[in-house]
Amino acid sequence: MRFIVVACLCVGLTVTALSQGRSGGWVSIREVASPAMAESAQPQLSAASGAVILSWIEREGPKSTLKFAERTASGWSEPRVVSAGTDWFVNWADVPSVIRLGDGTLAAHWLQKSGPGTYAYDVRLAFSKDQGKTWSASVTPHHDGTNTEHGFASLFQMPGAGLGLVWLDGRAMKGEHAGHGSGDMSLRFTSFGNDGRQGAEVPLDVRVCECCPTSAVATSDGVIAAFRDRSPEEVRDIAIARLEGGKWTQPVPLHQDGWKVPACPVNGPVLSARGSNVAAAWFTVQNDEGRSFVAFSKDAGRTFGPPIRLDDVASLGRVDIELLPDGSAAASWIEVDQDRAQFRVRHVEPSGKKSAPISVAGIESGRTSGYPRMAFANNELIFAWTARQGTLRVMTASGRGFTTGFRTRVQDEGS
Repeated sequence: MRFIVVACLCVGLTVTALSQGRSGGWVSIREVASPAMAESAQPQLSAASGAVILSWIEREGPKSTLKFAERTASGWSEPRVVSAGTDWFVNWADVPSVIRLGDGTLAAHWLQKSGPGTYAYDVRLAFSKDQGKTWSASVTPHHDGTNTEHGFASLFQMPGAGLGLVWLDGRAMKGEHAGHGSGDMSLRFTSFGNDGRQGAEVPLDVRVCECCPTSAVATSDGVIAAFRDRSPEEVRDIAIARLEGGKWTQPVPLHQDGWKVPACPVNGPVLSARGSNVAAAWFTVQNDEGRSFVAFSKDAGRTFGPPIRLDDVASLGRVDIELLPDGSAAASWIEVDQDRAQFRVRHVEPSGKKSAPISVAGIESGRTSGYPRMAFANNELIFAWTARQGTLRVMTASGRGFTTGFRTRVQDEGS
C-alpha cells in the first residue's frame, strides 16, 4: 500500500508576519498587494515571454474558480477568470497554472474529476488568444480513457513554437489501495502546435513517484524534464530526461542521494534555464533530516555540478529556483528552525558561494501552506505563498534593488 506522506512534517508550527523591507545584501523584499481574495490558495507563478503571471484557485462552497493576474509596472493587473467548476480536483500540491507562449497565446491547465474514485481526475487544458478575455473549450492531453490519476502537469514553451507539457499518468494503476492503487505511475509528454494540433503522447519513464510535482524547461539545446523517480527498491531520487532530436533520452539521476522511502514524499524538483545554463533544486532526506539542495549545469542539463545545500538547520523542501542573467540563482525553500517554519530565499552561485538567507514570510508547515512560489522577470523577483489570515489567502511580495550582476549591496525599495 502506498500512503501519501509529507517527509519531515513538523507539527505545532505557527505563522509569523512577513518581514517588511527585508534586505539580504543582494535583494530587498517587500510585501505587495495580492490580487487574490479570501478563500484563495494553490498559487503558481510563470515568467514566460518577459512577464510574470500569477494564477490561483478561489473557493466558494463547492465551486472552484481558476483566476490569474499579470505583473505590470504599476502592480498586478485585474484578475481574470480562466474556468470554474464544482467537479474539480483541488489539492495543496497538484496545482493549476497559466503561462504565456511566444506568440502571445495563454495556455492554462486545471484538474477535473473523471470518476468517483478519490484520485480519478484528468488534466484539462484551454487556450486564449485575446489576453484571457475568452478561452477555448478544454481538452485533455491524455487519451487513455481510464478513471485514474492524471496530474502534476508542467507546462512550458516548446523550442520554436507551441506548448509542451509533462504530467504524471496513472493509467497503469488499479484499485484504491490508500487512494492511489497498485501498479506503476508513469511520466508522459506531449505538445500542441500553434494551430492547436496535438502531437503524440510519449512515455518518459514508466515507474515514477506517485505524487511529486514535476518540472520541465526549454534550454538552447532542447527540453529538459526533472521528476522524482522510483526504483524497484523504493529509492526515490530525482531523475533528469532530455528531449534530443525529437526523442527523449533515458532518465538518469540528477544526484545519487540514495533516499529509500516506501511512500511518496510529495516533494518534487524545480528547474530553471537560460540558454545552456540550467539550475535545479530538490529535496531529500539524509540521516533522518530534511535537506534542500541546488546544482548547476552549463551543458543544457547533460551534467550537473556538486549539490549545494540550501537550508541551514532542517528543511521541509517545497523548493523553487530562478536562474539569474549572470548564471547565479535565487533559490527558495521552507526552513524549520526552533519550532518555526519560514519561507526563505538566498542567492547561490555555481561555485557554491551563497548569501545569508532572507525570510520572506513565516509559514505553516502543514499542507494548507502548499508550495511557495517564485519567478523572475524585468529585474524583479516575485514571491507567492498561502497564508492563513482568518481564512486562506494567496499573498505576494516583490524583490528588487539588485542591478545586473546581482552581487551589489542593495537598499530597501522604498516605494
